Amino acid sequence: MRLFAAVLPPEPVVAALAAEVTALRGLPGAEALRWTEPTGWHFTLAFYGEVADDVVPDLSARLARAAGRTAPFALAVRGGGQFGHGRALWAGADGDLAELRRLADRAEAAGRRAGAGTGEHRRYRPHLTLARARTELDAGPYLEALDRFAGPRWTVTDLALVRSNPPVSGVPGERPRYEVAGRWVLGGGG
Repeated sequence: MRLFAAVLPPEPVVAALAAEVTALRGLPGAEALRWTEPTGWHFTLAFYGEVADDVVPDLSARLARAAGRTAPFALAVRGGGQFGHGRALWAGADGDLAELRRLADRAEAAGRRAGAGTGEHRRYRPHLTLARARTELDAGPYLEALDRFAGPRWTVTDLALVRSNPPVSGVPGERPRYEVAGRWVLGGGG
């Protein structure tokens, strides 16, 4: 199964960002973008890719320990950016980013130790993917709008293991479906 560890924003945060994205979708050229669904918005902490069923229990136990060693922390969706010259637009994060990065490092280490491939280590950049384009895009108007956006602050209280189910219908534009495969409360156990 295809898995990743993530922080999932609560409904009031998703609703505030969804209102902003509705405005972004009204900008010229927005129809050329493939917009992500609010139900799938998340801050990926570690991407594991295809994980064998027999690895999941060890990965889950290690993620539970990682969550237990992490104190709850404040986070908000704020601002935004782009990857690949406008090929991906994203919303950024604000709050206790040091603790978010620490949780991402712990989730990555949990995967590595459990034998779930996390690929090459990269500096963690928290983001929620909002849209993708097939070609380069002048992202300026979107970035200006996102720069002014600041969503409500919340306390992150858990870590989720999410399963990504690939599209199965073959219908163009269909997106993966996400389901929570495990969830662990942050415990602040140091």
